[in-house]
Amino acid sequence: MGQLYYGTFDQAIDIPDRVLAHVKVVTATKLRRGESFTLSWRHGEDEPAGRSTLWMQPSIPLRFVFDNPEPEALDPEYLKRLAHSANSSAGISMTWHEEDAAASAPLKAVPAA
Repeated sequence: MGQLYYGTFDQAIDIPDRVLAHVKVVTATKLRRGESFTLSWRHGEDEPAGRSTLWMQPSIPLRFVFDNPEPEALDPEYLKRLAHSANSSAGISMTWHEEDAAASAPLKAVPAA
């Protein structure tokens, strides 16, 4: 399980390494271009119920931490879906399951509600 640190908060957002690797590529591309977008997800089972959204913009500090020292294999179709979502007014809405993070099952990017 990887972690995303955003802003000056010490608390990380836990995201499976496989998902985080894809989000990192899309985020780096968008922010390098000076483009902002939202990133949303549902809270995990071990967290209070609900969902969260971040406003991703170039001036806010961002750090990706991966548990696995080896780079993840990237799925070009998943990258395209994430990039398309990031370019929409809804932004990226991530969803994952623990078994999906460990297996080679397709990852999903769904429109935000």
